[in-house]
Amino acid sequence: MTPHPEPPPPQAAQTTVIGLMSGTSCDAVDGAAARITRDGTALHLTPLGMVSEPYDDELRRALAAALPPGRTTLADVCRLDTRIGQAFARLAVRADRELCAGRAELVASHGQTVFHWADGGRVHGTLQLGEPAWIAEATGLPVVSGFRTRDVAAGGQGAPLVGLIDRMLLHGHPGVPAALNVGGIANATVLTPDGTPAAFDSGPGNALLDAAARHFTAGRLDHDADGRLAARGTVHGPLLARLLAEPYYVLPAPKTTGRELFHSGYLRTALDAVGPLPAPDVLATLTRLTARTIADALRPFGVTEVLASGGGTRNPALMTALGQELGASVRLRTSDALGLPSAAKEAYAFAVLGWLTLHGLPGTLPQCTGAAGPRVLGSITPGRAPLRLPAVPAQAPRTLRVEPAPAAARRRRPPAVPGP
Repeated sequence: MTPHPEPPPPQAAQTTVIGLMSGTSCDAVDGAAARITRDGTALHLTPLGMVSEPYDDELRRALAAALPPGRTTLADVCRLDTRIGQAFARLAVRADRELCAGRAELVASHGQTVFHWADGGRVHGTLQLGEPAWIAEATGLPVVSGFRTRDVAAGGQGAPLVGLIDRMLLHGHPGVPAALNVGGIANATVLTPDGTPAAFDSGPGNALLDAAARHFTAGRLDHDADGRLAARGTVHGPLLARLLAEPYYVLPAPKTTGRELFHSGYLRTALDAVGPLPAPDVLATLTRLTARTIADALRPFGVTEVLASGGGTRNPALMTALGQELGASVRLRTSDALGLPSAAKEAYAFAVLGWLTLHGLPGTLPQCTGAAGPRVLGSITPGRAPLRLPAVPAQAPRTLRVEPAPAAARRRRPPAVPGP
């Protein structure tokens, strides 16, 4: 009897996901597309490229006026929720067309954080705007959104929410590696030698730097491009000492903060206390503040390697200061070294979080956020077709491996700014 040939091995499940992100700088929407493949307990992420669009001037002004310390109305919130959702939807359509050849299967939208209700070391609520129905309607795809709220409801900080992704990404790295993202707020995940992760917001990333640039140029500039102003200045000791006295910095992890604390009014109060200073000296001092508070937060863990991402990596003055504060014994690189573009790392991370939600898998680690336990994150808005959820994998993925990007995606990748 002729034996039947053995069946071919099952193909690994593969999903093309668009991750959408707008961070605490509140200036633009980033979209990163990825092909995500599961192979047992490993996820393989192939970057397909990134697109980005700034908010239009009117939306940016309305958003800035509504954020702390500004005041707003429910009418303003409704308008912002709609217009931000429409901005996300336009970028999702573009990402599907330009990066996925129209073959995207899922959108994961972080939305725009407008308030993170933290008090007494606890987070009581969080609000992200950008109604996902606009994205689902424009793309026809299911949309995962509202990631942070479930973690907060479970007693967590709701941030930083990429701790699980960072742990998967750092798995197998020698020593004590850390993933650092420098957006408006700086956040980090540290993987200790026994594999136990810790995650926290260290404090301001670009938030106070951007506020200072707007303050000294009467709004003409919204950031210190390439750290040019800071490079011309000298750190002002009394101002730095006053800023470092902020009680947030000594709170234990897990902890989170935002523009509810580190906003333009906070900066003006500090400047009023020390008297008039030249703009370059203020920018140099704030650059040192960001670098110092990041390094101080990482130092107790004995970190040996830092993989940085976010807008702050495009600021040579900040990267130089961070290298100085970390010291020669700590290897500072950007996430580009792993094949994960530093400009889009968080958008890619939310693409993975969306994949986990679609497959019924938790997207949090209690050690990183302080929640009562792991939780499946977010809500799913159906696309045009009936919503069909895949089977829940028998095992959750433990590692995330970044595969080489296709040649077309490499050509689209924005240039990386290396660390010192």
